Amino acid sequence: MKFLRFEYQGKAGFGVVEAEGLVRVFEGDMFAAPKPTSVKLPMKELVLRTPCVPGKMIALWNNSRIQIEKLQRDTPKEVLWFLKPSSSFSTHGQPIIYPTAQTERVVLEGELGIVIGRKCKAVTAAEARECIFGYTVINDVTSQDVVKRDPTFPQYDRGKGFDSFGIFGPVIETECDPMTLRMRSYVNGDLVQDFPVTDYVFNPYETVAELSRTVTLEAGDVICMGTTLNAAPIEPGDVCEIAIEGIGSLVNAVIAERRSRPRAVEKELAAA
Repeated sequence: MKFLRFEYQGKAGFGVVEAEGLVRVFEGDMFAAPKPTSVKLPMKELVLRTPCVPGKMIALWNNSRIQIEKLQRDTPKEVLWFLKPSSSFSTHGQPIIYPTAQTERVVLEGELGIVIGRKCKAVTAAEARECIFGYTVINDVTSQDVVKRDPTFPQYDRGKGFDSFGIFGPVIETECDPMTLRMRSYVNGDLVQDFPVTDYVFNPYETVAELSRTVTLEAGDVICMGTTLNAAPIEPGDVCEIAIEGIGSLVNAVIAERRSRPRAVEKELAAA
């Protein structure tokens, strides 16, 4: 089932996408035996929200075999990760805000996302399967120059933590086999990334198990599995799409950040 969250006529809700372009409204807790109702809403009339509200978003680094080989990196012996702040979260159809005053190189990164379904601590890879609610599409937008700006301290949290840089959705697919999935990334319709889940050094089950040894994972938390080569640069005016067959497409336009003028400048312009 493809779960999503939405706003309809000013009210928030969640439901499951049905084949005829309708959303079956559910009630209760998405992660604790949600119940279907008799209400169906047209998808085109809904305002999409992030498909869950993560307490944390954990993102992996250096998890692509192809990338490791091409860049001659060492294969990690354990999961390497950082956190993306909740203020960065965004979803399908919402703009990627390019912070023009702070960065000169922003890239898209297509990834598979894991959504945790229940509390998870120190589990095995086999047990991790039961802790996963489903899978979603990720665009881990990154300011590469900010990450590398200080040679003494790679700033992954900052470079990947700008507002709108943590994009996921539009749905959570609960019934797919993650090991069969393939990620494709496009900029203005041109294919820039194409890789399978089997390229990951740590698969979804191993990743959840490894992370759970360090942090307690909670229902709604999202894990970004990492990207591969060709993280393509994007600019204001571009349209990005990350697509995973069987889950869906995440499409976002890039816009320049609007910088507010100091109050004194506003007064001067108003008096002119």
